[in-house]
Order: sequence, then C-alpha cells, then structure tokens
Amino acid sequence: MLNTQPNLQACDDFYEALIAAHQGLSTSESHAMNARLVLLLANHIGDQATLQHALQLARGSAVPMADRRTTPAITPVVPTHAVAA
Repeated sequence: MLNTQPNLQACDDFYEALIAAHQGLSTSESHAMNARLVLLLANHIGDQATLQHALQLARGSAVPMADRRTTPAITPVVPTHAVAA
C-alpha cells in the first residue's frame, strides 16, 4: 500500500540534496538522473500494485494506466550513459 502521508524526515534537507545533485547537469542529464532515481526507488519498493498506484497519483489521475493507452505519453529521455559518444 502506498503511504501518501508525510513520512520524510528532514524533507528540506532532502530537497536541497536533490537540487544540488542536479547542479551542473544539462536538461537531458537532469532528466536521465531523475529517471535513474525513480528506477532505483521503484526497485527498493518492489511491489507492483504500490508502484502502479504511485504512477496514477503522480500523473494526477484516478484512471488506471492500462485504460490510458489511447492518450499519447511524453517521449522518454534516453539516459546519457546509453548515448554513444
């Protein structure tokens, strides 16, 4: 079950660390970092139902993701480590 109640200790400190982690990155590098962070945290959570619920809430929708296949999604950003130099 997804906990949507305030649960983060020192949330201001985490926010500052998150912003600092993005300093000096290009927009695409920043998007790639966010994607990696999401995947790391999703792996930590591990429960598919909880992750689906989080995706629905993050998108701002109560409609299940499977029912939104006709709605075009944003184009995912290719992680910078996957781009050939």
